[in-house]
Amino acid sequence: MQEQVQRMQDEAARETAQSSVGGGLVKVTANGAGEVVAIEISADAIDPDDPEALADLVLAGVNEALRSARAGVEAKAQQMLGDLGLGGLGLPGLGG
Repeated sequence: MQEQVQRMQDEAARETAQSSVGGGLVKVTANGAGEVVAIEISADAIDPDDPEALADLVLAGVNEALRSARAGVEAKAQQMLGDLGLGGLGLPGLGG
């Protein structure tokens, strides 16, 4: 079981989720280990007179990418627990 947990953690680090906010002005990619791995900012998103708007877009994009990545990892964990016959344990943070 420890081997399967380690394998799941390794897979989580390789899994990515991307969010796009502001009509595609900011795109953020995060992995299942909770790390932001890329941020793309369109030149159209940069307004020197309104840096707060860009900061808001980046923050929203990061939060959404991390949420999506976490949801993907939790879904895989639930599947793994189900495959092991442990799906009914109701573990916190694993959707049970």
